[in-house]
Formats: sequence, C-alpha cells, structure tokens
Amino acid sequence: MKALLDTHAFLWWVLDDSRLSKRAREAIGDPKSDVFFSVASAWELAIKTTLGRLSLPGPLESFLPQQLALNGFRVLPVSLSHALAVAALPLHHGDPFDRILVAQAQIEELRLVSGDRRIARYDVERIW
Repeated sequence: MKALLDTHAFLWWVLDDSRLSKRAREAIGDPKSDVFFSVASAWELAIKTTLGRLSLPGPLESFLPQQLALNGFRVLPVSLSHALAVAALPLHHGDPFDRILVAQAQIEELRLVSGDRRIARYDVERIW
C-alpha cells in the first residue's frame, strides 16, 4: 500500500500519540507500506513552530530529517502539477495544506492517512 501522511498523522505517529487511530497506526507500521511525507507538511510544521503554535522535542531542522529516516518515510516534493490540481478541487476544505495533500494523493494515487473528516468529501481514499 502507498500512503501519504497528513501532518497530524505524521506527528501522532512519531510522538506515539494515542489520537492516531488503530487503523492508521497499522497502515503506517505495516512493513509492506510505502509511506510518503509531503514537503507541504514540512512547510506547515515550519510555520507552526515559528509562530509558537507547535512545540517539538527538538529543533525542526534536526527532528524532521531524523524522524523521516528513522521511520523510512519517503519525501514527496510539491510539483507544479500538484499545485495546479488544487484549483480543480471543490472547496470542501479551506486549509491550503490539506488541499495540496489531497491533490498530491490524487495525482500520485496514494491513500491519505488523515483524521480530518472533511478529507473524506474528496475523491481520495482516506485511512483512519
């Protein structure tokens, strides 16, 4: 299975947070899964840590690469086609980070691991 992590799913996985659903935990932890982390999520984390809305166990600049390597997550760049696909999405969700993740999941044919119920309104398979 190929899956893309929503930002909160990534954080809840690496921080072993109980809010991560059992189904999501199993999908991420399955050795057969190919799990992706979007550059858009890195950008979101950078903004939130800079604004003081998110605290991590260490500096983002070291914490994020360490966790990606430790967990074997693949980095998914944001391409021009991903960005342009956002324009065709219905406005079910106003968060630009979630919208780009939906576009990436659609284009790359990935399942999106997200607890956000608004994601389910899009034409993308959501794991939660």
